[in-house]
Amino acid sequence: MKPKNIWTWTISAIVYLGLVIGGYTVYANVNSTNNHTDDHVNKEAHNDDHGTRDSEHSDHGAPSKSEVATNVAYENGMITIDLKDENQNPPELEISHEKSMHLIIVSTDLKDYYHLHPENNGKGMYTVKFELPENAYKVFLDIKPKNLAYQVSPIEMQVGKSHGEQKEPSLKADTNLTKTIHDKTVELTTTELEVNKEVTLSFDTKGITPDPYLGALGHVVILDEKGEKFVHVHPTSEDKTVFETKFDQPGIYKVWGEFKFDGEVNSYPFVIEVK
Repeated sequence: MKPKNIWTWTISAIVYLGLVIGGYTVYANVNSTNNHTDDHVNKEAHNDDHGTRDSEHSDHGAPSKSEVATNVAYENGMITIDLKDENQNPPELEISHEKSMHLIIVSTDLKDYYHLHPENNGKGMYTVKFELPENAYKVFLDIKPKNLAYQVSPIEMQVGKSHGEQKEPSLKADTNLTKTIHDKTVELTTTELEVNKEVTLSFDTKGITPDPYLGALGHVVILDEKGEKFVHVHPTSEDKTVFETKFDQPGIYKVWGEFKFDGEVNSYPFVIEVK
């Protein structure tokens, strides 16, 4: 082979080899970029799925926003409640302990307590006739709307003339947890009152079995000292006056135990301290 041909062949071989290497490098970079992009998409898809699961899981917790608007009014001895969903439609309520609505009214000083059951008049309107003394109150609507989020929260209501700014109640824990109303005595005993632990509330009715009341032997309503946190507790069984609950914050709480004797419901108030 002539020297000129050898030189030409050598240059061609180098150029061809360079093209092959360059082409492979480009292919490797493109493939690497695609793999990185696919990984990124997969991670985003995984995060989206995780977010969906978190969202679905959060629905099982306490709702952060109620999907039912509540309006309570009092006039001439008549309490009127108007319920509407976000589309201004009346929500359907589930029956809970024989009633679709438990209306709890407490004076802001937590001294007066009333548990009523308004009647359904249709179109989201509920009414109950009850004479309330002149005072400032907090109203709690204990309801279970079907397929709608709802959280019981205090509704302020004034009956009669306002007497200036209402002061928060100053409660002290009872040293005597035995109460007598209408000659019927009830004594409260509790397990250790600690935060975030199951607490058992046992009511000793002194040998007298209460009459069945709303499908149970009794009911318990608990409010914190500010009258903001509402808890409605039902007995652990149909034949016992024993209740279980949990407190997520320390402080002073007022407990009303409701028991029916001789056809009349008595509300026994107790003040306890959770540490």
